[in-house]
Amino acid sequence: MILLLGGSGYVGAAFARALNERGLEVVAPSRQELDAANRDQIAAIVAKVKPRFVINAIGYTGRPNIDSTEREKMRCLTENTVVPGILAEVLGERNIPWGHVSSGCIFQGTRPDGAPFTEEDAPNFPFGYPEASWYSRTKAMAEIMLRDYSNCLIWRLRIPFDEFDHPRNYLTKIMRYERLLEVTNTISQLQEFASVSVETLLRGLPGGTYNVTNPGAIRTSEVAEALRRAGLTQKDFVFFHDEAEFLSDSAHVRRASCQLSSAKLASLGLPLRPIHEALDWTLRNWKWAR
Repeated sequence: MILLLGGSGYVGAAFARALNERGLEVVAPSRQELDAANRDQIAAIVAKVKPRFVINAIGYTGRPNIDSTEREKMRCLTENTVVPGILAEVLGERNIPWGHVSSGCIFQGTRPDGAPFTEEDAPNFPFGYPEASWYSRTKAMAEIMLRDYSNCLIWRLRIPFDEFDHPRNYLTKIMRYERLLEVTNTISQLQEFASVSVETLLRGLPGGTYNVTNPGAIRTSEVAEALRRAGLTQKDFVFFHDEAEFLSDSAHVRRASCQLSSAKLASLGLPLRPIHEALDWTLRNWKWAR
C-alpha cells in the first residue's frame, strides 16, 4: 500500500498515474479527509494504512503564480515546510521510506564554472538574493530540515510540463502569458518526473537529494517557437526587454532561473530524456482540456 499526499493536485495526479501504471495500490486522502498539518492525523493514517512508502506532493506555489505567496506566507510556510517537517518526524520514528517533492527554485544561474548545479551544491538563491520569493525560501528551509532524515528522498522538480493542457503546465502558461521573459532553465517533463521518482523508492535508493530534471537547458524563446511549430498556437510572442522591466511591470519577486544536473540519477540507472526530445514528444501528444 502506498500513501499519496496531495494526490488531487497537478503534481500529485502525475504520481497517481505513475503508481496506477505499476499496479500499485494507493491511498490518496483528500484535504477534507486529512489535515496534513496535524501531526496526530498524520500519525493516525500512517498507523491505519501501514504504507510501504509515502509520497508527499503537497505544496503551495501560489495562484496564479508565486507572487501571491508573498501575501499568503503562512499557507506557503505550512504546506511547503511545516507539513514535510511533520512527515519527517512521524515517518522517521517508524523508519518508513518516503519521497518529498522539492523544487529547483532554490538555485539561480549556474555554478561559477558554468556547469549545472548538482545535488552536492548548496542552494544559492533564497538566502543569497534579498529579492528571492518567499516560496523559494520555504522550499529551501524544508530541504535543510529533511537532510537529517536518512529515510527521506528529496526530489527536485523544475518548471513542470506535460502533454495535458492545464493552468499549472508550463506550456499552457507560455501560451497564455501576454509577455514572456527570456531566460534559460532546466525543466522537468512531469510524468517522467513522477515515474522516475517512484522508481527511486521501488528500487530502494538511499535517502538524499535527487535532481529529477530532463538533461540540458532551454530558453523561453525555444519553447515558444516549438509551440508554434507544433501548431498549438500562432501567437506572436512578445518578450520583456530584460528582467528589470519584467520586475517593474509584471512581477513582485524575482524568479529563479537555473540549470540543474540529473547525472546522479543517470549514474544510478534512471536517466531522463534530453529536454528537447522530451519537449518534442510532449508537443506531438498534446491534449487540450475540454
